Amino acid sequence: MTSTWGSQITIFWALTAMFVGASARAGEWRELFNGRDLDGWTQLGSAKWTVKEGEIHGGQDGDPKRSGVLATKEQFKDFELELEFKIDEHGKYNSGVYLRNEPGKAGRSGYQINIGRPAAEEFIGIYTDRWLAKGDEKDLVRKKLDWNKLSILARGGHLKVSLNGVEIIDYTEVSPTPALLQAGVIAFQTYGAENHAGWIRFRKLRVREL
Repeated sequence: MTSTWGSQITIFWALTAMFVGASARAGEWRELFNGRDLDGWTQLGSAKWTVKEGEIHGGQDGDPKRSGVLATKEQFKDFELELEFKIDEHGKYNSGVYLRNEPGKAGRSGYQINIGRPAAEEFIGIYTDRWLAKGDEKDLVRKKLDWNKLSILARGGHLKVSLNGVEIIDYTEVSPTPALLQAGVIAFQTYGAENHAGWIRFRKLRVREL
């Protein structure tokens, strides 16, 4: 009887340790890009994605008709994401970060944190089938042709975005569709605009699940 009770206690503490360990890991920051190659990522569409000197380079490879996304193989639901980006300074050429996107889809299905030039009405803000928040609408925070730090928090329908340490969005959608809340991939988007093959670069990617 004593032996059985002792075994039960041992199992209890083992399970408790596993639960606590898993909970701790869920709140830890981890790298999303290894800096060497696109292991853990999937290219969808005809856009060109490569790794050079610890950076992810995306673009049209000279053909503005190319478009597509670079998506994580892993899926995320509620999380924080940090990264740095640098973008081409041309017209309406833009990029974006898709949140909770449908795996295998080359277009947007979840929330998009758009990355573009407000002068061309391509804001660093939240977009679905319409603008939900235009963020750095007057282009006061973004650094042109330089590295910008982007921080994104997605918890249910609550989205917060900081650019270069300045909070530019704190938005809560009252009645989001179920598709916007389900787990999905994180994806980077690019496509040519105005017959121009642009470019986008990302580095220092890390994520923390909530």
